[in-house]
Amino acid sequence: QVLLVESGGGLVQAGDSLTLSCAASGLTFSSYAMGWFRQAPGKEREFVAAISRSGSSTLYADSVKGRFTISRDNAKNTVFLQMNSLKPEDTAVYYCAAKRSYNDYVAVKYDYWGQGTQVTVSS
Repeated sequence: QVLLVESGGGLVQAGDSLTLSCAASGLTFSSYAMGWFRQAPGKEREFVAAISRSGSSTLYADSVKGRFTISRDNAKNTVFLQMNSLKPEDTAVYYCAAKRSYNDYVAVKYDYWGQGTQVTVSS
């Protein structure tokens, strides 16, 4: 059973930094592309960042490019999202996702999802 557990969310002020973690179990982590998504109240879930199974390829939404960094530690079955210069519009529930990958590209669609962690940025 694949399990993705996010952590690290919280309440911060605009301009602060926060690092989210997603611990994966029940899968061969190094064979999965990983991604981060978010959903703000009243809005649809949106893509934030993605990373290939080796970590060699990454992709970011324009809204977070230059502020957020996705990374992974395959030895620890964990993917991270470093968020800097946070803005009130970054407030959302953040989800990590996993996709079985047969190449070293980022994924577009994902098979497994975590339960999410709340990030609230006050102005």
